[in-house]
Amino acid sequence: MPTPKTSAPSCSSAVTDSRLAHKTGPDFLQETTTTQYCDVLIIGAGLAGLATALSLPKQLKVTVLAKEGLIACSSYYAQGGIAAVIDSQDKVSDHVSDTLIAGDGLCNVEATSQIITQGSNAISWLLSHNVPFTTNDEGQSLNETKIDTQLASLHLTQEGGHGCRRVAHADDATGRHIMIRLQQQASQADNISLLPFHEALSLITEDAKQTTTTRRCIGAKVIDTQTHNLITFNSKAVVLASGGLGQLFSRATAPNVCVGDGIMMAWEAGCRLANLEFIQFHPTGLVYNDENGSSNFLISEAVRGEGGLLRCPISHERFMPNYDTREELAPRDIVARAIANEIANNDVGYVHLDISHKPADFIKQHFPDIYAHCLSLGIDITQQPIPVAPTAHYTCGGVVANASGQTDVTGLYAAGEVANTGLHGANRLASNSLLECVVVGRKIASQLARQLTNASPLDTESSDNPDESTLAESVTHTKSPSLTQFIVPTEHLNSSVEITDLSLSPDDFNLEQQLTSLKQLMTDNMGIKRNEASLKQALDQFIRLKQQLSLLPTDPVADQNSSLNRFRFDRLLTLASLLLQSALTRTESRGGHYREDYPSVTHSPATSIVTPLSSQVGELSSNVKQTDNIAELKLNKQSSSKRAVLVAKAS
Repeated sequence: MPTPKTSAPSCSSAVTDSRLAHKTGPDFLQETTTTQYCDVLIIGAGLAGLATALSLPKQLKVTVLAKEGLIACSSYYAQGGIAAVIDSQDKVSDHVSDTLIAGDGLCNVEATSQIITQGSNAISWLLSHNVPFTTNDEGQSLNETKIDTQLASLHLTQEGGHGCRRVAHADDATGRHIMIRLQQQASQADNISLLPFHEALSLITEDAKQTTTTRRCIGAKVIDTQTHNLITFNSKAVVLASGGLGQLFSRATAPNVCVGDGIMMAWEAGCRLANLEFIQFHPTGLVYNDENGSSNFLISEAVRGEGGLLRCPISHERFMPNYDTREELAPRDIVARAIANEIANNDVGYVHLDISHKPADFIKQHFPDIYAHCLSLGIDITQQPIPVAPTAHYTCGGVVANASGQTDVTGLYAAGEVANTGLHGANRLASNSLLECVVVGRKIASQLARQLTNASPLDTESSDNPDESTLAESVTHTKSPSLTQFIVPTEHLNSSVEITDLSLSPDDFNLEQQLTSLKQLMTDNMGIKRNEASLKQALDQFIRLKQQLSLLPTDPVADQNSSLNRFRFDRLLTLASLLLQSALTRTESRGGHYREDYPSVTHSPATSIVTPLSSQVGELSSNVKQTDNIAELKLNKQSSSKRAVLVAKAS
């Protein structure tokens, strides 16, 4: 693993100057903090973040923040691959069609076409960075051939929802191979600073024009979680590439850093959110419990693509033919619900994924990581079936953005799982996520290259920053006459309940315990199957817990970690509440959102929209006040001897 540069010529120190800036979200400490400057600040060091950084011109100074170590991102753990039209018999129109079918009516057709059309170019770009994709010829060295020849030689696998083989991969650890190569490239780039253990807390915005309410993002407030120093990063543009929110659930494939804080920062800064109710549950997460708790290891969809069969662990009979004509290769939402039904009936807690009928050498060659991991647990997949169950895997909704990563806030871009570009709709097609990271990240870099190398950084009239009407047309799907919108009500954020027993106190508030309870509540009430009663029950509990948290007295001697943890937990409660309200408001079943009380789709697909927090200030004054908790941070480094861990490992 490359050693990242912890300081670089991309930033210089100065005294904080907030004369033009107003803060979004928390009211930060008024005392002077370290200030650093760069051209582009990227929040997140996964594939979307590094694809953006490595595609920017060398003369631009780039800072990339990672909340923890560089491997703590979903991209690193991605197994399957990247979907792209490479085979001569395949067509872009077919890939688009498969994506639209999986998205169940909520994909933005234009954005989907724009992104998928760039598929082969994305693979070529990764090949140019020496990513060791698996080839049809085991002895072939990709480095010795031209890019076009390399593309033609790639081994392609098939995954659920795809009509043919179109997924390029690097063994069964595609994300790890990609990230190792890109991290090496980024660590060697003189214009890029990789800063691990730097957690962004809030975005900084200013009024872009004196005569309008348009906002411009000019940086972020960040904490170095090793030194406990607060830092103001000022930049000409900010790219959110912070990942999803999988860790709101007990069983999740995402690493512990994925708690949706990027989504919340954007919402607080003035961005709309869309389709938060669509959480994709991967059908086949490994079911195994050890002293560390439940496994978050994923069994790649490619296992089914290469012939793996789903069976009842009691009768050993296949069950997918009873649910869908595409059987094991149906889209993920269908397979996940089928497995959930089987688990509910078998009372075992899992089903079997069996590929043992394939030759042992074939299994070891195609799935070396999965084979080795399962074998370490005593499961020989060449001879035994794998116990699997659905697990929270991907956030299909997120920050409203177009296919070029532009958001509602000028100067703020979003790429990867944090964004809702319209590609995934109600259910993501397998292996489209890494594709989106590369394509949108590079589109953002292309725009910033034109803006920041040819125009003044204060020029808000750039043609690459569309005005409000143009942006609305691009990112709210109004170009599709059949796709409307509905607003998710947020009055619940300002509601109150009578608290007769304050069950929380500063002394017994334990973040780890509270997070475990939050995750279980989300898993039980907003999992694969939902209904009004369970959603309302969970929402009421979160409202009550938020109010209790707000009533906790401030500890005058609290250390920085305690104050930060309260702020983080309050933000998680708000995000969980927005998800629940979005699911309550969508009274239909579509894609990854299944309502037992509304089992059918409506005739007209519609996008759910959460309006920005900034537009609700008058209605949600108390909620805004609750987000000011970070003003109580105490820079007591002696009492902050160890870094706070945001999310406890689910048990």
